[in-house]
Amino acid sequence: MSRLLLQEAGGSVRVSEAALSEIVRRAVASVDGVRLRKGRRRLGVELEDGRARAELQLVVTYGRVLPEVSAAVQERVADALARMCDVEVEAVDVTVEELVRQ
Repeated sequence: MSRLLLQEAGGSVRVSEAALSEIVRRAVASVDGVRLRKGRRRLGVELEDGRARAELQLVVTYGRVLPEVSAAVQERVADALARMCDVEVEAVDVTVEELVRQ
């Protein structure tokens, strides 16, 4: 499955679900002590009309300040999507679903 990024008279630009997942995974991984929760069938990223929304489930290392870590993830994911897909990011919603010991 792929998502349409750009449609013009000369052609279109699409991004695969795998490429989109990699953009988000790397952005999340750039925040220390956080990873995406495994086992999701599909990444929760919607791209439509030059806008993006993401819904992510996170695993965070126990002892981290959850609002700070979540805000860092939101910022990095929004930046990566905006920069690499040339979209306006409306929201990056995160849910901390699991805490793990280091």
